[in-house]
Order: sequence, then structure tokens, then C-alpha cells
Amino acid sequence: MNLPVIVTRAEPAAADTVSRLTAAGYEAVLSPALTLERLPDAVPDMTGIRHLIFTSANGVRYFLERGGMGAAVVWCVGEATAAAVRQGGGRDVREGSGNAADLAAMILAAPEAQTGALLHIANAAAAGDLVATLKVAGLDARFCALYRTVPVRALAPAALAALSAAPRCVVLIHSAKGAAAFREAAAGIDLSNVVFVAISDAASRPLDGCGALAIIKAASPSETALMDALDAVVRAL
Repeated sequence: MNLPVIVTRAEPAAADTVSRLTAAGYEAVLSPALTLERLPDAVPDMTGIRHLIFTSANGVRYFLERGGMGAAVVWCVGEATAAAVRQGGGRDVREGSGNAADLAAMILAAPEAQTGALLHIANAAAAGDLVATLKVAGLDARFCALYRTVPVRALAPAALAALSAAPRCVVLIHSAKGAAAFREAAAGIDLSNVVFVAISDAASRPLDGCGALAIIKAASPSETALMDALDAVVRAL
């Protein structure tokens, strides 16, 4: 396939997506819209923590830099996050299949979550709805940011070349922050030849009105569903 597929996901996870695309025969173009920065002074307070909550594989990676999972029950937003936890030695892993709101509902429905404190590990911008929802329900929920996301200032040269030269181009979007960062970095660029394939409805919203040929949303917020949506797009073009 000679249709360029631009990967906007932050590293190191972007490399996994590129490998998956390449194995499937796609022309993958790496152009992360976000970079990740460790918060060196952030230290998780594990006092009384019985449950860990992760809403991204990046959160798992930064947590594991500080030690193992221990015996905690680990709640994960989806397949990629759960896979990262299992690879890191997590044994009692609960895997969601939706977004952070769906994960909160899953936790609230589980009797075992009513005992012991819960710690949500994520990026600095994520201290919000999930923990607040659990607290309103009476759970001892806490938050710890171990890293932050920073928008890039410009797209990679290979992505700029693909956007300007290819008659059709696909851009994969993994998050709302990534979508907003890509749109800002692509300001002034004609996107009328671009089909955006977003991992969720929320991830697609910052792209509204960008002038793209189409904005397609995956059936569910997972890497597998994103790839399925990409395959459907390519068959239709």
C-alpha cells in the first residue's frame, strides 16, 4: 500500500503503532504530536493503597520506573494499558473496554473496590473526572501525576511531505490532546486530502472544522478498533 499513514501518537508507544502498520503493509510516517516529560520530583504515596488505576500505557511505564506493581489490584482503561501492566508483572489485572468514565463505572460496580485506597497514575492533565467520580461515591481515591504531555511545535518533515504530495493521506489520532496538538502544528496546511482516523469520539472533537476530507471514529477506544477503522477507510478510498 502506498497510502501514507501518519502516526501522531507520542513515543515510545508510537513505535509500536508504526511496527503494526508496517507489518500490515502500510507506509507508516512517524510524526508525534506530543512529547512526554517525566516529573522528576513526583513520588507516588503508596500508604494504604490497595488498587492502582491506569488510563494509559505511559502511566504504567513511568510507574514501573519507580518499582513493581506489588500485590495491588490494577484497573486498566483498555487492552494496551492492561498489556503493559501484565508485562510489568501485574497479576490481578482488571481490563476495561472503554474510556475513563467507563472504567470509573466498572470500578464502582466491583465490591472489592470498596476496600482500600485507590491511586490513579497518569499525566498532569488527567487529574479530574475519574478520581472525582470515585470520591463522590465515597471511595478513597487519590491521584498522582508522574509525567506531562507537551505539544510539538512542528510536524516531522516526512509528514509535511506526505501531506503536500500524496493525493490521499491518513492521520491516526490517539487522543484529544494529540488531535489538538496536531491541528495547531498543522496550522496553515491544506488538509482537504486527509482522512483522520480517531480512536474515540472525544479524540476526534478537536478536529471539527479543520477542512479534512473525512473524520472517522473507531468503533471502540482501542488500538485494534483503530486499525480496523483504518482498514475500512483504505478499502473505501
